[in-house]
Amino acid sequence: MSARDLTRPRVGVLAVQGAVSEHEAALADVGARTSRVRRSEELAGLDGLVIPGGESTTFGRVAGESGLLDAVRHSVDAGMPVFGTCAGLIMLADGIAGGGPQPLVGGMDITVRRNAFGRQCASFEADVQVPVLGDPPMRGIFIRAPWIEAAGPSVEVLAEHAGHIVAARDRTRIVCAFHPELTGDRRLHRMFVEGLRGGSAPADEEHKGDTRVGAQ
Repeated sequence: MSARDLTRPRVGVLAVQGAVSEHEAALADVGARTSRVRRSEELAGLDGLVIPGGESTTFGRVAGESGLLDAVRHSVDAGMPVFGTCAGLIMLADGIAGGGPQPLVGGMDITVRRNAFGRQCASFEADVQVPVLGDPPMRGIFIRAPWIEAAGPSVEVLAEHAGHIVAARDRTRIVCAFHPELTGDRRLHRMFVEGLRGGSAPADEEHKGDTRVGAQ
């Protein structure tokens, strides 16, 4: 992390699609500075990055055509911390179960299933217990939500819903299948920003490795 402002890290929000302004508000509430990222050069100088929800295939196509996807991959591979919600979770996965290949950022040892809880008409809200955050549970807003079908040894499971993993983290990434930016609960955003400030490590020190596989 840069030394210029340890108390207010600068977090970019990918502004290709999704709830960009809502993520900006959540990050500001927990003490981060924000900037929108639409071009690869706007990744420079960031302490962390948020990949919002939306449509993962759209993001992969649009960002791929502009060169932004490759730039994000490079930044993530170089160690930039990232917080991905819904489609952002999918983009950070190393593989997709039961679906055709699509461009991914990758880097996190998880396999995800797109639209796992159903299509738009099956969107729902539910309380999600995140033990590392304590009580009360988070209110999870699931919109065409994925779930994590498999997680490798470098990944710490943070939450499950209906028997499926819906939030996880490794040393540089936090992902969730729901939309915390659409509620007033800032605990996951705070966890991410505190990590940028040099707080508690995102995962157990003994969790090692970063084995990327192609999208399945």
